[in-house]
Amino acid sequence: MARIGVVGFGRRLQHMVKVTARHDPDLKVVAIVDPAVDALRAEFPDLLHGATAYPDVATLLGTAALDGVMVGTRCDLHTPVAVEVLARNLPLFLEKPVAISWDQFHHLEAALSRSTSPTVVGFPLRVSPLCELAARIVRSGALGTLAQVQAVNNVPAYSIGYYMGWMRDESQTGGLWMQKATHDFDYLLALLGDGALAGAPTGVLAMESKMVFRGDNPAGLHCVDCAIKRTCPESPYRPGSAQARSTGRAAASFMCAFATDTGNHDSASALIRFESGLHATYTQNFVTRRGAATRGATVIGHDATLSFDWYRDELVVHHHRDGRVERHAYGKGDEGHHGGDDELARDFLRVLEPGATPDTSRASLAIGLASARLCLQARDACSRPSPVATGEGVGKGPY
Repeated sequence: MARIGVVGFGRRLQHMVKVTARHDPDLKVVAIVDPAVDALRAEFPDLLHGATAYPDVATLLGTAALDGVMVGTRCDLHTPVAVEVLARNLPLFLEKPVAISWDQFHHLEAALSRSTSPTVVGFPLRVSPLCELAARIVRSGALGTLAQVQAVNNVPAYSIGYYMGWMRDESQTGGLWMQKATHDFDYLLALLGDGALAGAPTGVLAMESKMVFRGDNPAGLHCVDCAIKRTCPESPYRPGSAQARSTGRAAASFMCAFATDTGNHDSASALIRFESGLHATYTQNFVTRRGAATRGATVIGHDATLSFDWYRDELVVHHHRDGRVERHAYGKGDEGHHGGDDELARDFLRVLEPGATPDTSRASLAIGLASARLCLQARDACSRPSPVATGEGVGKGPY
């Protein structure tokens, strides 16, 4: 029986513990740190009935006999909690982002270098069946010499969390590069063999915009108190809105998406260059709704072009020479990040086994740090003036 401790038992970790226990019914949560532990015991009696509550992480790690730890705190606490677990060399499941600042990044990187902890980061996309198939095809050489990678993430109905809930507070989340792009940068690295095909990333250019979720409504305004709550397109009180399914306390907690304190860009794009000279483009936006959702990539090679989209559960390869078209689908749809959550659970069970190493998992902490580095570089790039903005290079050269 595997005995695990959980730190921060929010919705994401609740789901992952359930999925992991489904694959190993003997898994048992024996220790927990969470300020809402009493309410959680009432909500999850089967998962937490035998768990001892501890006041802090240090006490949990120093007292409980554990085989592993799963961390699902708010994002700003991921690094400090992980550092404590790594110092104990315990198997670790860590939700993304692994860090939200350069200080945290360097602190976590140093802690990992001193630790023997087998690790799993909450990156389900890279281990989803559709992405793993895409990676196998790309790495097989079937596309020929790679010319470019293009990735898109048109996110459906996320104004609820990113502009109307606690995730609008970038001091807790690190912003949407760290929250969302970290997944996409990670699977792009996976497609390219984590450095095997194109080398390491050598530069990042990025730009972000805030065109929709902005306004001059007062900070702290809640939809329930707003004069236009019956007509505002983002209000849960407007019939037919994307948020209208939320009721009661959930609806009352929503904050104005057009206030002065919304935080977060609503679209952003990045260009990533690799050692080989290959470059990848990535763009994300949070204005799309319903069937307009798109998440996936196109990998263009000299011999063939591969495209896949998780929302459509489809991977297509167009062979340039003979016109042949391959189509693949797994039927996963929205089944736990398109099947990726099940794979993460299996990886965590593997790292709980004797002999596991920091790299046993397909989504190790070293891999998580590679994505975090790109996210931090993209976020930094957005804060620097571009050559166009400064006039540098404009009107010069053979244009």
